[in-house]
Amino acid sequence: MSMTGPRAPRRWWALAALGLISLTLGFDLTILNVALPTLSADLRIGTDEQQWVVNAYLVVNAAAVLPGGLLGDRFGRRRTLLVGLGIVLLGSALGALAGGTAQLLVARALMGLGAGLIVPLTVALLPTFFPPAERPKALAVLATTFAAGMPIGPLVGGWLLDEFPWGALFLVNLPVLGLAAVACWLLLPESSDPDAARVNPLSTALLALGIGSLLYAVIEGAERGWDRPLILLTLCAPLPLLTWALLRESRRRRPMVDLRLLRDPAFGWPVLFSALASLILAGLLFFLPQYLQAVRGHDSFATGVRLLPLLAGLLLTVRGCGPLVRHFGTGAVVASGLVMLSFAGFLGSSVLADAGEGQLAIWLAITGLGLGLAMVPAVNAAMNALPPDRFGIGSGMLSTMRLLGSALGVALLGSLLAHSYRSGLRTEGLPPEAAEQAGRSVTAAHQWAETLNHPELADAADAAFTHATSVALFVCGYLALLSGLLAAWLLARSTPASATRLSQAGLPHAEPDTGG
Repeated sequence: MSMTGPRAPRRWWALAALGLISLTLGFDLTILNVALPTLSADLRIGTDEQQWVVNAYLVVNAAAVLPGGLLGDRFGRRRTLLVGLGIVLLGSALGALAGGTAQLLVARALMGLGAGLIVPLTVALLPTFFPPAERPKALAVLATTFAAGMPIGPLVGGWLLDEFPWGALFLVNLPVLGLAAVACWLLLPESSDPDAARVNPLSTALLALGIGSLLYAVIEGAERGWDRPLILLTLCAPLPLLTWALLRESRRRRPMVDLRLLRDPAFGWPVLFSALASLILAGLLFFLPQYLQAVRGHDSFATGVRLLPLLAGLLLTVRGCGPLVRHFGTGAVVASGLVMLSFAGFLGSSVLADAGEGQLAIWLAITGLGLGLAMVPAVNAAMNALPPDRFGIGSGMLSTMRLLGSALGVALLGSLLAHSYRSGLRTEGLPPEAAEQAGRSVTAAHQWAETLNHPELADAADAAFTHATSVALFVCGYLALLSGLLAAWLLARSTPASATRLSQAGLPHAEPDTGG
């Protein structure tokens, strides 16, 4: 292998290929959010189905991260990375050709499966061609490119939607990831660990079923009613399924899910707070584009532009929070970020309807800064708490928990939004079909208002959706406040105030995810 030597001259080109992959995965998380109103109109899907469009990717991604790392260890990290890229490319092609909701969900799930194989291996490959002294810099490049991809997503997605059908959002992956795949095949060395732990298919299936049934109950319960037998069954199923899976793993000498790591406060508490921040971020990116397009009347590209302050604030903290952590400690910075996020939630809840464009931009920037200050130091603290021999499995567990937080954010906040919207929408005097469809999404309400020449319905839908968005923001603010108080107490007791190898770089090891 020509690149196994740490001074191989092509290692920076190899890092550029991995950075291109991270950039693409970053904008894949946010590019579809601006398309949700368009998908709602073209495919006639309600809020619940929009939640599944987002969560099909997140849930499968979360379920695949830990097995993906182990498969790479056993069968070759470069080989498994290329397989993951191939699966994402296949899912992207199917998504571009999708003619209905079912095909779109299958495509998104395939993309999530491929991303789950890719995420742990982009980091696991670095030690094969970077010496220890250069690895923090290489990790910083991957984290920066991923974070940079998030604000690019809404901009690229908005522009494509204004010029082409929504299938173009999937086609954009093909040339970029195709080029990255060729570069990885040519530049990356192969590496493996024949003694690595084996993937346990039953445990993996139990974890995926437990997580999926919980999200199904939350999303469909709000839509169909909580007293339906299937909803009650899926609401009760997660606890035994997840318990069975974790008990199986606890008996293994080299488990796929190591609960001992989560019991360590220096690792477990930062993981929890990073997952909570991911929950709020994913929820915001689910409903804010719909509000900006359906209620405020912006097109897709203008919506992407208006989301920039939120994502720019988050990106700024990726580079800038290291000195704050060194001076004040992880607990103080994370707690301050959550309190700032709480203030933004309460402020948005009370003034959103009357805010001008400048005020909206300032509010979104404050929200992004709060999210970044809460998320980035928590990720760094979790990674710094891992012993070297647990770095791979620990980073996989961190990524999995944050993806689960994102999926729960879309499910919980999306269901709250849908319930509040339906409860506040006045549909008296409408035909039954119009009333039912208008209650499923604000986009459908606007379509029926135009069909029936009933502008009052559009006004009522805008008012109901604005109220629902305010309710969701209030809940975000309340959750962030409680989390901030807990972080101030728990992180100060469990994490060191001094920054170590990754906080000195000011960047997280695992890429931040947003849930879109």
